[in-house]
Amino acid sequence: MTDTILTIDNVSRVFPGARGRDPVRALEPTSLAVAENDFITILGPSGCGKSTLLRIVAGLDRPSAGKVFLKGREITGPGADRGMVFQSYTLFPWLTVAENIAYGLREKGVPPATRREIVASYIEKVGLRGFENHYPKQLSGGMQQRTAIARALANDPAILLLDEPFGALDNQTRSLMQELLLGIWERERKTVLFVTHDIEEAIFLASRVIVMTARPGRIKADIPVDLSHPRHYTMKTSAAFSDLKAQLTEEIRVEAMRASEAH
Repeated sequence: MTDTILTIDNVSRVFPGARGRDPVRALEPTSLAVAENDFITILGPSGCGKSTLLRIVAGLDRPSAGKVFLKGREITGPGADRGMVFQSYTLFPWLTVAENIAYGLREKGVPPATRREIVASYIEKVGLRGFENHYPKQLSGGMQQRTAIARALANDPAILLLDEPFGALDNQTRSLMQELLLGIWERERKTVLFVTHDIEEAIFLASRVIVMTARPGRIKADIPVDLSHPRHYTMKTSAAFSDLKAQLTEEIRVEAMRASEAH
């Protein structure tokens, strides 16, 4: 049995109501154990608390109750042991691709020669050779997200957290980015928590898909994805893939209908 690296223990989040309104229960008590090298996708209807849960793991938000432990240590704030990639391109516009990727390493005091070596290897891995000295505004959306992923991975975090990172990309670029990320995971076996509302994306990337209910969010299903590696995009047309997609579509449809009825 692979060691558990991340433990989410009865974590809930309640946001205070605006202008005298009732508080908003974003997340019901939620528990999840993530094993080393797991690639977990978190799937659910809009507003179900999946991004809230990821932000709590990242240390960017505090739970109203419950605790999160990474490698046995309680998370109380952001840390270099977690790499975060957002949907919006959060690169420093005044830094080049290479400087953006090196940012965390520089902050940690990694010597320049080692830094250059690590940056060069990640530029190669994410397919950005020749763009090292470009600034973010000179790059397409897909290239900006490649840079953001390389920057997160260059720090060698214990876990990589991605919040709908391909949500703003066109379909073709999105598919290529899924393959790129999966290829890196297959080589390096990082532990990954990936939030998405795209069912195909959730299945294609994951070793486990976590389905969340409509708000207030809680885990409704934890479904293993027993598709072989390395995965090729043609797998999306296989019978096993279609069966999983049908099962997950039904799970999400029920929650989306519940959410619309609640409104």
